[in-house]
Amino acid sequence: MVNKHFEDQLENEEVLLVFRKHPVVMRRGLVISMLCLLAGVLPSLIKPVISYFFIGLGIGFIVGLLVMMPYWIAWFYSVYIVTNQRLIQITQKGLFHKSVVDIGLNQIQMVNYEINGLQETLLGFGTIIIQTYMGDLTIHDAHHPKKVQKEILGILRKEGVLSVGPPIGKDLEVEEDTVE
Repeated sequence: MVNKHFEDQLENEEVLLVFRKHPVVMRRGLVISMLCLLAGVLPSLIKPVISYFFIGLGIGFIVGLLVMMPYWIAWFYSVYIVTNQRLIQITQKGLFHKSVVDIGLNQIQMVNYEINGLQETLLGFGTIIIQTYMGDLTIHDAHHPKKVQKEILGILRKEGVLSVGPPIGKDLEVEEDTVE
């Protein structure tokens, strides 16, 4: 009996890489939570009583957690899994919507990454583009895209999907120009 690491894992399938988006995708929820915390302590500015401050702080904290929860759930349950047979993208959108994209490793043609701008460079996130026969799979805000791209390429080479040398079946001939 093989241990299953995720729900749709096949019998002979081995999980080789698991990654997710950078936690920066939760920044909107974090900013809104901090505003809730700030709004909770505002009544203590109107009536400066210490109990108003701590009660407002507690209420602001609870409301902030409730606001932050959907952002955290969407980040935590959105995961990318690379096995020895396929790449699976599981995306959680809200509390009750889950999307799964399943691509066979043999359909992957190229894996590229892009780090664009100061924020992405400083915080270590970027975009990974996986080109397939059917189109591109774009993973925005991926954590350490250079490292992930290198690991995916290593897996593809190990599994025999990508060749290291020139394309197979192509004759590389150099035509010489002749002067007449």
